[in-house]
Amino acid sequence: MVTKLRYGNTNTFFIRGATGNLLVDTDYAGTLPAFYKSIKEHNIRVCDIDYVLATHYHPDHIGLVSELLKLGVKLLLVDAQRTYVHFSDDIFAREKHLNYQSISCDNAIVISCENSRGFLKSIGIDGEIFVTASHSDDSISLILDSGECFVGDLEPLEYLGGYENNIKLKSDWELIMNQSPKVVYYAHANEKVFG
Repeated sequence: MVTKLRYGNTNTFFIRGATGNLLVDTDYAGTLPAFYKSIKEHNIRVCDIDYVLATHYHPDHIGLVSELLKLGVKLLLVDAQRTYVHFSDDIFAREKHLNYQSISCDNAIVISCENSRGFLKSIGIDGEIFVTASHSDDSISLILDSGECFVGDLEPLEYLGGYENNIKLKSDWELIMNQSPKVVYYAHANEKVFG
């Protein structure tokens, strides 16, 4: 079951698994009160969130990760993202009023895309994580076997024709379309429903 949370400028998603739950992305630092309000409206408690996964480590996707880790949520980190975890630290450092704390990877669950299916299955979610690096080198997409795709800031499929020779974007969309998606969930646009 997927719940879309909108409490700032970034769509985030709560995915309920049979034995564990996953939050995909967070919003910017400083949005924690709005986050609490949003999850309450959907009858979700922080203790219901077992893992948080960032589609990439830009500031509008990871602003609450450190706050959630302090509350007992575990960071699910794809190994291809490891060197990008602190990408936003300098950006947040210029906004001292946000009191942003850098993400600690000390207790992160680090997985590869290749073993993502096994990890997700262990929490009762059938799906797989893929690198989709056309937006940024650390961008990933989560694709569930039931047809829901979470693509972060991947440029919408409809924009593909507007780019000349964007081989990375074309390749990302070929990968996603090969999974027979039913719904694509974007971080900053309305979802795209197929069929």
